[in-house]
Amino acid sequence: MTQDGRVVFFFDIDNCLYPKSYKVQHLMSDLIDQYFENHLSLTKQEANDLHLKYYREYGLAIEGLVRHHKVDALEYNAKVDDALPLEDIIKPNAELRSLLEDIDKSKVKMWLFTNAYVTHGKRVVKLLGIDDLFEGMTFCDYGSEKFYCKPHVEMYEKAMSQAGIQSNEDCYFVDDSYINTKAAQERGWHTAHLLDPEDPEPQNRAAKHQIRSLQELRSIFPHLFKSKATANGTA
Repeated sequence: MTQDGRVVFFFDIDNCLYPKSYKVQHLMSDLIDQYFENHLSLTKQEANDLHLKYYREYGLAIEGLVRHHKVDALEYNAKVDDALPLEDIIKPNAELRSLLEDIDKSKVKMWLFTNAYVTHGKRVVKLLGIDDLFEGMTFCDYGSEKFYCKPHVEMYEKAMSQAGIQSNEDCYFVDDSYINTKAAQERGWHTAHLLDPEDPEPQNRAAKHQIRSLQELRSIFPHLFKSKATANGTA
């Protein structure tokens, strides 16, 4: 528990608080590939291959760039995440806000947990109209000489420390990433893997709970909400 006796609910941001159908990830991938091309003098195919290789190995393309090519991570962030035209894509989401407002804050500390840099994370939740509902954010600190991202164990420990929680048993988490939810589940967090409605069923589940809408959080963690869930997952 936190000092005031609450559990912590960690929320991923990208492709989680807004749907994958917004295709923000596609725009981001294009900008990442362009960055690889321009800074490493690669062809488009080489850039895409290396981007995917680093994502698979480290969970984040920038970690591979910094580790192997001494790239300035903050410059990368300015050219990629902060260059996304999010204002044209992400709008306030009343249904999402209603869901998050219904989480019982007397029992739950709500915390953002992202592999993005702080500027991107704050921008997204502000555009969604939910920035006031969270008590803090653990982000991938591109400004640090050595930084970690999910699914590295150090990132989960950092999140717990920053949110003021010591026991894995008191941590709840939702993320769209298979590897991130798998790592959290293995730690003992109460974890929900969010699949897009169009995503194929994974061969092996990443976590105990697998959902296709954030509304299903009401059903799998009913004790954290003020309202009771109905059959379709809404209050």
